[in-house]
Amino acid sequence: MSAGAGTCRKDSDAVITRWTELDRERLTELLPGSLVVLPVGAVEQHGPHLPTWTDALLVTTVVERALEATPARTVLAPTLMTGASDQHLPFGGTLSLRPETLLAVLLDLARSVAECGGRRLVLVNGHGGNQGACRDAASAAVVRYGLSTAYLNYWDMAGEAPSHAGVVETSAVLALRPDLVQELPDRAAPAIPQVPDVLVQPATFWRDADGYTENPARATAARGEKWLEAAVTTLAARLSELERVL
Repeated sequence: MSAGAGTCRKDSDAVITRWTELDRERLTELLPGSLVVLPVGAVEQHGPHLPTWTDALLVTTVVERALEATPARTVLAPTLMTGASDQHLPFGGTLSLRPETLLAVLLDLARSVAECGGRRLVLVNGHGGNQGACRDAASAAVVRYGLSTAYLNYWDMAGEAPSHAGVVETSAVLALRPDLVQELPDRAAPAIPQVPDVLVQPATFWRDADGYTENPARATAARGEKWLEAAVTTLAARLSELERVL
């Protein structure tokens, strides 16, 4: 099959093997020897300045660029666009699954991968609210379906976690899709109180912060591209390692 048809991967020209572009026979052939990579995103409000698919956009971009940069044998599953985002529902513009629903969806997708002949599944998460479900799904899929699994958050690959609709995320969207960025708020959102070794979640935080963090006006496209490139480089290396150890 030709690379132009998008149906096979050639390490020489870094064509991504996409699940959705393959027929059943080709998938049956490829899945047993490939890492199935599943990006998990979210569709939720990102303040008054960023598009609602920010998380899905960023995780998909990082995963695709990483797959182009690694010789690991991979099959890219379509991004799960909707995640667990209930905390953003009061603002509007948010599509959310309950955490237990997201877990069930991820397990059904893992079951499907196994039934189709896949043996290794990598969940690449793009939204903070998905972390618990992704972790639990990766663990449960090992026991239920005999898959070897891995789970990671794409931002950990960059070495700097983005706050919600803050400087890093705004910079990354400026680098990728500046046409989708509205006028940037030029005020700092209130900081979350910090207690050592404790996750603190004030009930009124998102309301008081107007749905975003930090001061997005400090964002630049150059910073966003640098951050994305760091995430891509590290993720490509991790996928190569996972192909070897899973």
